[in-house]
Amino acid sequence: MTSTPFRLPPEDRTASPYTGYTRAHWEASADGLLDAAWKWATPGRALLDLPGRPSRSGVRSDGLEGYARTFLTAAFRVAGAEGGDPHNWLERYADGLTAGTRTAGRDDAESWPLILDHTVFGQPMVESASVAIGLRLTRPWLWDRLDGATQDRAEEWLRGALRHTPAPNNWYLFPFSVAGFLESAGRGDAETARARQRALDLLEVWYRGEGWYTDGDGRAFDHYNGWALHLYPVLDAYLSGDAELSAHHGARLGEHLESFSLMFGGDGAPLHFGRSLTYRFAAGAAVGMGAVSGHTPLAPGVSRRLISGSLRYFLERGSAGDDGLLSLGWHGPHDATLQVYSGPSSPYWASKAFVALLAPQGHPLWAAVEEPAPSEGPDRVLSLPSPGLLVQSTRADGIVRLHNHGSDHVRPHESETADVSDPLYARLAYSTATGPTASTNTADNHLALRIEGFRSSRVRIHPLGAGHGADWGWAASWHRPVFPDGPPTWPGLRVESVTVVRGRYELRVHRILGAPAGTRAELTGWATDPGGTVRSALHGLYGWAEPEDVRAPQGTAFTRWAVLPRLAADVEGTDVLVALASLTAEPAPGPLAPVVSGVDVTGETVAVRWADDGATTRIGFGPLEVTTTRETESVNHLNGKPQDR
Repeated sequence: MTSTPFRLPPEDRTASPYTGYTRAHWEASADGLLDAAWKWATPGRALLDLPGRPSRSGVRSDGLEGYARTFLTAAFRVAGAEGGDPHNWLERYADGLTAGTRTAGRDDAESWPLILDHTVFGQPMVESASVAIGLRLTRPWLWDRLDGATQDRAEEWLRGALRHTPAPNNWYLFPFSVAGFLESAGRGDAETARARQRALDLLEVWYRGEGWYTDGDGRAFDHYNGWALHLYPVLDAYLSGDAELSAHHGARLGEHLESFSLMFGGDGAPLHFGRSLTYRFAAGAAVGMGAVSGHTPLAPGVSRRLISGSLRYFLERGSAGDDGLLSLGWHGPHDATLQVYSGPSSPYWASKAFVALLAPQGHPLWAAVEEPAPSEGPDRVLSLPSPGLLVQSTRADGIVRLHNHGSDHVRPHESETADVSDPLYARLAYSTATGPTASTNTADNHLALRIEGFRSSRVRIHPLGAGHGADWGWAASWHRPVFPDGPPTWPGLRVESVTVVRGRYELRVHRILGAPAGTRAELTGWATDPGGTVRSALHGLYGWAEPEDVRAPQGTAFTRWAVLPRLAADVEGTDVLVALASLTAEPAPGPLAPVVSGVDVTGETVAVRWADDGATTRIGFGPLEVTTTRETESVNHLNGKPQDR
């Protein structure tokens, strides 16, 4: 860990016994990030051209991104202080708005690029939402003080978001946010009404239940739920006072936080899962929005523990360099974390976490004493059948693990090829203490089939169900193996995967169907630093040979160099393989072999007996059924939904 690159107030361990952070720390963090970024502003203040490799959208779009995303930080900072602006941030943004829209679209040193379709030059549409929300939050102190001509030019630029086609996902909430601002400023019309209704209608299509949206058509469940799909409609309702919209979307946010609040480790880290992870502590935006709006199941002290823990986690681990700028990466710079659309200013969507500053000083979010995060309580297992996820947390080490049996980020119209396989979605499991290996290294947490020298990828994930009991849970899915360097698929070949968790242990059961002669199956575990405190183990229970350690020289977001355990087995036709995995930071975790006292595989049924209490977990295939039986009780958890087979 490193010290933060800018000065923060002294810790307050009375009010905040877990993090030491108070509202003053949030204000100081916002000011520090803004001060560092503004050193790179153009003379007219319209663009913030931060140093670094440009995104695919080009340097002009990146400069607008720097202006827009930092404006969001400043807007939350000033609005939360009821107009208090000791560093005159809004004066700078007013100047930039004037300069950027004066001759929008012109190729000069200040003019903003026009907003066009996402297929042509779409990134400015993304930034229009941050500009619009910033203007809406600061309207009395910025927008209302602009001359009419500047307001008209700004409106015309913003309306480009209403007149062009967004990407088919959360992008539809960008024109929604633009329309919300224009209506709040008395400039609404049929065009703004259409943009808003269109987005609200799509949210109904994308909602899957249990507080989870898919990010567009398909099955993309990730952090975009919190920092986009919940944040925008609930913030809009909060600012407009729309009681109906607030009740509807606020209830969904509250339900989302029931599960999402468990997805932060005891050290404050969010799950390293899904795209755009360079937004870092923006993962806390949904928690902050819930506390501000009142749509949360969490006590105020728990909410502050989560958001302050996440902010501190990143600030102390090098997310902002010596120059105070947020880098492209996770802790520090990390190329494998990035997407092609990421540019030097992209990390500043971390700004969304500062929505918490809309809660004033006396608000319970800041006045209550911090309480433990959900992952700091008793061991938890939580199944989420709608997105196909299984969450597992252990108090002893504060690690949270996410077992992925439902999120793949593959669009419905895309063919199932290895070209769209993504390490940030395709793996069986993710955690708050590990990251996936790079695509050119051996894949961690992956069941691969090797046929004629070609290894398979997991691409489209078909959920089969999920459930949990008091101290255990399960999730299952199937996928069709595809081969990056060989034939796209093999006729009749499929893999059914079941994960059952208890404590820190993960029972991994795979049934392989249609394997041709000569097929080699390979299962890998977690990728960790061999000299670190986090340890990975993998033990074969049925069908597997002895494990070996495999190197990942490109490391992960958590370590420059990693190793991971791997099991192998020869399979043909239909075969069942059973293994036990573990990821832990306990100082003396002990071997995995004694954890299970017996394994019986009979036809399509797997029975595993646990040594600690004699409980037996049975997994039946065709149809899938997962049960745990003890001497005095039987717990049977089926999904209750039609199985995708």
